[in-house]
Amino acid sequence: MRTWTFTFIAAACLAGPWALSAQDSSPMPTIPKATTVEPPTTSTVMRTNSMTVLDDKKRLGPNDYVSFRVVEDRDNESQHLRVNDSGELEVPYIGLVQASGRSCKELAYSVKAALEREYYYHATVIIAVDHISKESRGKVYVYGSVKGQGPQEIPSDESYTVSKAIIRAGGFGDFANKRKVRVTRKDGKNFVVDLKRVIEEGHTDEDLVLQPDDQINVPQRLINM
Repeated sequence: MRTWTFTFIAAACLAGPWALSAQDSSPMPTIPKATTVEPPTTSTVMRTNSMTVLDDKKRLGPNDYVSFRVVEDRDNESQHLRVNDSGELEVPYIGLVQASGRSCKELAYSVKAALEREYYYHATVIIAVDHISKESRGKVYVYGSVKGQGPQEIPSDESYTVSKAIIRAGGFGDFANKRKVRVTRKDGKNFVVDLKRVIEEGHTDEDLVLQPDDQINVPQRLINM
């Protein structure tokens, strides 16, 4: 009996607020935009067999389209798949897999694990985004020591991070504590992001990618230093 070996790779795929008042006494300089590295294009990804090109930032959503190719298939042709309205992707060999809210890298490893549990000793696939839906990804909520508090729509065509949300909110207030920006998820998980390191020191890998219904709270410093 012939055994096929597959490897899965994915790429380029991506409220209950509290408020702290900020008393700003002087203009706040514009926050420089964090430098980002663009993921490889779909055509590049579909020609590769390497997992190093996987994107772990951009999040899939309903009505996104992806290309799917199994490296070891004889015809080596890619298939075009759609994330359905429930956020699931029908993956060859294993059926429906939750895709919405996941990066391509997360999705790839989930599929890989399912295949290796049931069918193969080792697996390897290539998935790349063909088209990102223009539908809203949901909202995030920014509060505390920023120029403009309130909800923000998550763009459908980019990885929306904490620094980008602060920029859209008009920047920090004069007494903002940039080192302790807190993000609270709807499941109760909390993250603290040091935006001084992200923005001023260039540690863009620490810039948290936001999810729908995230609450971003910028606290104040007790002393304006």
